[in-house]
Order: sequence, then structure tokens, then C-alpha cells
Amino acid sequence: QVQLAESGGGLVQAGGSLTLSCAASERTFRAYNMGWFRQFPGKEREFVAAVSWSGGATTYSDSVKGRFTISKDNAKNTVDLQMNSLKPEDTAVYYCAADDRLGGPVTHRLGYDYWGQGTQVTVSS
Repeated sequence: QVQLAESGGGLVQAGGSLTLSCAASERTFRAYNMGWFRQFPGKEREFVAAVSWSGGATTYSDSVKGRFTISKDNAKNTVDLQMNSLKPEDTAVYYCAADDRLGGPVTHRLGYDYWGQGTQVTVSS
């Protein structure tokens, strides 16, 4: 069972950038599609971005498209989320997730089997 650990969250001013990183415990990580989700207080976890097992295919939510970039490094067992032009409405707890099923990256949280503990991102106005 893969274990995931996020890092890189913090406080940033609007317009700034942050890079979140998720480290996986297993070498089988290379076979997993990976996703980033976020959760606002009192809301369900929502999709942010996903990448295929090879890193060759990516998909984004409309709210972050053009500002965030997801990337996967199978040699390092990591998946990163580069976040640019941050807005106060991006403030949330961010989670990485792994999907060990066949097929392309999925956008619904129910498609993921393993989750990290989350990291807080706060964007001040």
C-alpha cells in the first residue's frame, strides 16, 4: 500500500507562487495515475489536477487551468503541483492522491485509492 506525503504548503500573497510536492513510499508509484485535490472548510474535496502514470497526459479543473502545472517524476517517486498567480480563493487544504487502476487520469475523488494527509495553502489578499 503506497503512502503519500505532501509538502510545500504555506502562506503567500495574492499573485505569488508555491510548489507543492508529494512523495510516495513505493516504487510501484510509477504505475499510478496521480491527482491533486483541495478542500475548503465545510465543502467536499474538489479536483484540481491529474497526471497519467507516465506523466504524458494531464488534466486540470477550469478554475486552475493556465495557472497550475502538475508534473510526475517516476525516478524520484514524486508528483509536484506548481501554482502560479495564486488568488485568495485558492486558499484550502491540498491533498495528493494515487489511482492504481488502469486507464487515464480521473477527475473524481472516488477514483483514487490512496491519499496524503494534506497541506495548507493560504493566499492573502
